[in-house]
Amino acid sequence: MNTVLLQECIRYNGVLEVMKITLVQLKRALKGFIVMSEELENIANSLYSGQVPAAWEIVSFVSLKPLSSWIEDLNKRIEFINSWIEKGTPEHYWISGFFFPQAFITGVLQNFARKYTIAVDQIIFDFIFKDDIEVKDIEKRPENGCYIYGMFFEGAQWGRTTHLLADSNPKELFSECPII
Repeated sequence: MNTVLLQECIRYNGVLEVMKITLVQLKRALKGFIVMSEELENIANSLYSGQVPAAWEIVSFVSLKPLSSWIEDLNKRIEFINSWIEKGTPEHYWISGFFFPQAFITGVLQNFARKYTIAVDQIIFDFIFKDDIEVKDIEKRPENGCYIYGMFFEGAQWGRTTHLLADSNPKELFSECPII
């Protein structure tokens, strides 16, 4: 999991570095200290219209959000990573906050394989929906695997009494998935 954390840090630091460089250059170009390039003009236009600049999207996580929501999301993601660094391995993981969630899933498999000395390619996942608990109530990690949250159903919802997928509520396209 340390490898996953390191890879996430590298990716998010890359996004922040591109943002910093382009914003500093844009500020200098607006003051007339450097020439306003086409790329800087595109960044300025994107910021003015509330869109994520293409130069940032190239190195960023996948998102369709406008700029203000994207910045809020980025801040939450960085907060999640910083919390992991400062407080140690979390009791639960915000799966949507990962830049590359596939690496995280592989890390969970590898931890299990090492613990029980089983070849990774012989392990399969088993998912248990924990609809009886909330994220705030989790105080310790499970003995095997991990708790994840931050996933959503599209066009369906989780029936907390039936413990099955059900039709979504009227006019509700997305509904939150319980902890897995």
